[in-house]
Amino acid sequence: MLGTCAGAILLAREVSDHVAAGMVVPESQPGLGLIDIAIRRNAYGRQLSSFIARRETPVFPGGPLELVFIRAPIIERVGPGVRVLAEHDGSPVMVRQGSLLAATFHPELTDDPRVHRYFLDMIG
Repeated sequence: MLGTCAGAILLAREVSDHVAAGMVVPESQPGLGLIDIAIRRNAYGRQLSSFIARRETPVFPGGPLELVFIRAPIIERVGPGVRVLAEHDGSPVMVRQGSLLAATFHPELTDDPRVHRYFLDMIG
């Protein structure tokens, strides 16, 4: 299973949300709880704060990976059985646990097929 952005939130074991007063509180949103991560919704800000970054990662050789963040969550905790595949500014943005893959960015919005190829190889 591959979950991107909101899909990563659904896969996460713990979900929190940023409240306007600046407090982070538990989110009552039901999820699947399949990947041992804690994730915070809309962590980079609202729609106007969306951005594109490029990061090198050894899992995806061939140049920087384009990361499209749209009201993206941040992975705040990674459990012991979770492998970090990509990071942005010190935070995991793509993780894998067994046959589950979660990304806080949108690989489907780029012309780069590496994330999707990785997923197909993973399930193949």
